[in-house]
Amino acid sequence: MKLSRGLRLILGPIVAGLVWIAGSSLGLPEKAVPVLSAGAWMLVWWIAEAVPLGVTSVLPMVLFPILGISTIAETTAPYGSHYVFLFMGGFLIAIALERWNLHRRFALNILVVAGGKPRRLIGGFMLATAALSMWISNTATTLMMLPIALSVASKVNEKEHPRFAMVLLLGTAYAANIGGIATLVGTPPNVAMAGIMEDQFSFSMPFLEWMLLAFPFAVLMLILVYWLLTRVLCRVSNSELTGGIQGIRSELQALGKWNAAEVRVAIVFLCTGVFWVGRRWLVSAFGWELNDTTIAMLAGSVLFMIPSGTAEDRALLTWEDTKRLPWDILLLFGGGLTLAKALNDAEILPMVAEGIAGSEAFSTPVLIGIFTFSALMLTEVMSNLALTVIMVPVVGQVALNLGIDPLILVVPVTMASSCAFMLPMATPPNAIIFGSNRISMGNMASVGIVLNVVAAAVAWLWAIFVLPIWLEMF
Repeated sequence: MKLSRGLRLILGPIVAGLVWIAGSSLGLPEKAVPVLSAGAWMLVWWIAEAVPLGVTSVLPMVLFPILGISTIAETTAPYGSHYVFLFMGGFLIAIALERWNLHRRFALNILVVAGGKPRRLIGGFMLATAALSMWISNTATTLMMLPIALSVASKVNEKEHPRFAMVLLLGTAYAANIGGIATLVGTPPNVAMAGIMEDQFSFSMPFLEWMLLAFPFAVLMLILVYWLLTRVLCRVSNSELTGGIQGIRSELQALGKWNAAEVRVAIVFLCTGVFWVGRRWLVSAFGWELNDTTIAMLAGSVLFMIPSGTAEDRALLTWEDTKRLPWDILLLFGGGLTLAKALNDAEILPMVAEGIAGSEAFSTPVLIGIFTFSALMLTEVMSNLALTVIMVPVVGQVALNLGIDPLILVVPVTMASSCAFMLPMATPPNAIIFGSNRISMGNMASVGIVLNVVAAAVAWLWAIFVLPIWLEMF
């Protein structure tokens, strides 16, 4: 039973008060008590969704100065982190792709190539969704792919292919979750992790380096999820579909020829990708002070300058389009970074880390497994972004106390936070697909729990065998 809004509102300060009393009675350092109380308040509101995420995320601006945790200048500084603006630039590019239907054209072309057999069509849907989710928000990608999937499913004989619609929809949601892992801008937890690593551990995570590590992981997860969905968990026949592919071709034809706006957005998008990938060479060759955020904001700014070349007589982006920016997510980045800094300054993170690292019962591989599986299961019931900003500073500090690279623990936790497949409330793609009323809670849970275990195992193996090689390279 869902709690009333009024109860959810007062639960935050109540828990904060209880934490304050408990912390004081346990003799915690004076600085730690108010930080823990404020953090508990934020955590409860994030989980309970008592107010919008963005509102909870600005609580430090109110609580920290009042409680003497930090000045308003110190509190607000992380909200201007360059990683916040990296994500903003990425979203501006995504909005342009959506505004001129370039994402839809791309997806439909992949599906036409995939062909008319059920398994190939499901694979095409998953590939298109994952590829789009690398650059566009998981939510937007799923919202775009859902009507296409439903259109295809409606043209398929349900008696001949009883599981096709369910697998198609589940595959679309899961691919959106997985695809976002591949790039820094693909999903909010990645950007949050990068910001925390730079702020707390003085480690910079460039776009290309992350992609070289995460893209192969995403590809492997996509293959495994596709195979398990179509061959093991929900076996799908591979006999030829009669109506599915025709519907996709019709939608593609309805888009018509490429117009000037589509071409220009595509050029900006491709140039941005080239600059991200070739940033180190550009810095070395020309001596430019160039980072991933500069490139993203340059691309976002250029989109406001280039005319669309259409009858609308407007630029590729206008200020009106910025209403679609996820301001709540951008604020959540800032709030998370502010909270993480306060926890570290109050020496709470080192205390927790020392407690975990001081136990000789856990080896490094065991700790990786515990943190990875915990992150994956917790993200089923709370925002994966909120989870990341809470867990990453802790596991990073644990790693330092153990004398190992923080990324050994941070990377698998971050990856696992985007691999929630079990419940509708776990991620926006899951919720959107479940909202189609074509999938039951039982179906999603029974399939998702197996995929959760597989995802945790793959993330663990990645941290054990692949991550050390990547660390040696960079």
